[in-house]
Amino acid sequence: MWIALPLISLLAYLTAQTEAAQRAGLGALPIAIVLGIVVGNVFADRTLSERSMRVLEFSKKKLLRGGIILFGSHLTWAQLAAVGWQAAVLDAIVICCVLTIGYLVGVRLLGMGREETILTSVGSAVCGAAAILATEPVLKAKQQDVSVAVATVVVFGTLALFCYPIIFSLTDISSDAFGIYIGSTVHEVAQAVAAGQAIDSVAMNNAVIVKLMRVMMLAPVVALIAWLYQRQQLHATDRYNRTVPWPWFVLGFLIMVLANSLLPLPARFVSALQSTAQILLTIAMAALGLQTKISAIKTAGVKPLLLSSCLFVLLLAGGFGAHQWLY
Repeated sequence: MWIALPLISLLAYLTAQTEAAQRAGLGALPIAIVLGIVVGNVFADRTLSERSMRVLEFSKKKLLRGGIILFGSHLTWAQLAAVGWQAAVLDAIVICCVLTIGYLVGVRLLGMGREETILTSVGSAVCGAAAILATEPVLKAKQQDVSVAVATVVVFGTLALFCYPIIFSLTDISSDAFGIYIGSTVHEVAQAVAAGQAIDSVAMNNAVIVKLMRVMMLAPVVALIAWLYQRQQLHATDRYNRTVPWPWFVLGFLIMVLANSLLPLPARFVSALQSTAQILLTIAMAALGLQTKISAIKTAGVKPLLLSSCLFVLLLAGGFGAHQWLY
């Protein structure tokens, strides 16, 4: 089974570069997990060898963390400063509201598990599949929880692409300001590009920068979740009494952003780092897909969809209200 991993990853990476995938806002990560799930379930009757299990676990853990560290090469402090302090405040408001309301709706109202709720909420709040993968080691969540969270984020993130042009046509907001709104509310980086392109190049540029600003906030968000979760575990029963790893790879992410901002790195080198980050994250997502069974996703029921739909409305409507208040 492990032999299929590089093939799936390569196919997902190449598919994401096509014009059709870019128009649809589909990056390599969601494509990789879909292909992985298909292949993993087609060959579901085959028992995974010990080597396959080791390779898949290594990909989901070590390669994932390496990819997130290198993902910091997409950001510089100058890019963030260009869109102004209001964009940073808007991103922070969106993230805090989505995480808080998502937890309350998922755990208190829908009766979902904490891990599943947090993963779904952080995927909507920060940066889609990458945020879910980054948070999973902290929670030690079930594999089906990760897969369900990624699936719901992909569905509603894609749906949002059709909403932004309609919202833009109904308002008198300038394209540069609307790009900031897109970046602060869209799920994935690839979707920020696609949604911005549907308006114009100015909107796309601002959407990508503000979206990357949200990506940068992944570091403190994961660290905060780790701290809160650790505290909760200390007061939990023996059933939940387990050590929660601290996400040190998040520090590597921040160091990469700092290096990209301060050091005179050649453009080709930065581009190579960005491509490597995408490849590593794609492999990690493909590994997750290969170990995910459709039957496990079905058992999750409609609750994750209800939570994601609630967060989808919150992002579009609440994010628009916060944008109007700040701008």
